[in-house]
Amino acid sequence: MSLDVADLREFYISPLGRLVRRLLREKLALIWPDLRGESVLALGYGTPLLRPWLGTVEQVLAMMPDAQGVAYWPREGPNVACLADLRNLPLPDASVNRIILLHALETALDPDAVLDEVWRILKPNGQALVIVPNRRGLWAHSEATPFGAGQPYSKTQLKSLLRKQGFLTERSWYALFMPPLVSRLSMALASLFEKYGPRVCPAFGGVLVMEASKQIYAPTMVKARTVGRRLILPMPFPSSPVPTNRSS
Repeated sequence: MSLDVADLREFYISPLGRLVRRLLREKLALIWPDLRGESVLALGYGTPLLRPWLGTVEQVLAMMPDAQGVAYWPREGPNVACLADLRNLPLPDASVNRIILLHALETALDPDAVLDEVWRILKPNGQALVIVPNRRGLWAHSEATPFGAGQPYSKTQLKSLLRKQGFLTERSWYALFMPPLVSRLSMALASLFEKYGPRVCPAFGGVLVMEASKQIYAPTMVKARTVGRRLILPMPFPSSPVPTNRSS
């Protein structure tokens, strides 16, 4: 099931979506506290998480699947978002330091091919952060949010998928422990849910967050990657500085 960019944008400007955005940004700030001098790419619909890095990292870019559509972002500066086939990204090999997948893997028709491309463009010392609906969480079973679309994953399933595509899984977390409800009480207690949820019911967070690094093989062990790749002119990251305005 493909998500539509208009629905995603509408969700992330809603009260519940703004709360989700804040909670996930706080989680990312703990996972990757300092990315100065690095390039950051978001695949799927990752712009809600990118704003804290505008003007603080070397390069920022967002690529959204063609079936989803793309929205200009950020509103107040030069656009860094574009449409792309996530199975055939217009970037050179080993060109990106950090990659975030949000609303990307669970709706992909061929998640193996998407991760194959992530492996290709990731630098040898780079890392990918995959955010997917947790199979055991409430959010995967609610159609009121984008996390109810597509294929949810368990920790074992996601780890196996990443390993099959040549990644080493480093760390994993759960997030969004509050119920997926537009409720004053639930939203007011969101920070408490997020603080105590991992201690009380660690496997029932709404999303699974997994960090993976690119595994480098000896030449004789490298598996055959995409055959018959069409020639694509690389799309460079924006070279001009991006604005630091932090409005949503």
